[in-house]
Amino acid sequence: MEVMTLTAANFAAEVEASDKPVLVDFWASWCGPCRRMSPIVDGIAADHPEIKVGKVNVDEEGELAQRFGIMSIPSLLAFRGGKLVGQTVGVQPAEAILALLK
Repeated sequence: MEVMTLTAANFAAEVEASDKPVLVDFWASWCGPCRRMSPIVDGIAADHPEIKVGKVNVDEEGELAQRFGIMSIPSLLAFRGGKLVGQTVGVQPAEAILALLK
């Protein structure tokens, strides 16, 4: 499944109303660790069609970053049934990220 760009305008429909688990990557283009995390997140999206994967650019979507208390990036949030069920900060292996969604 393709990684989608999440914004304040589509967050409710794509994440909170999703019938699939959703992984949300909060990132910024200037963030080195975010660039290292990006291929891992893209790989999860490609290898796990049962999971929806989206990215939030914190520079463009400050409202969403503030809503979820994002203080450090990359921050990965896991949602199931529209509810936040897990969160991690920093570069993580795919296995640790997938464990958030279980």
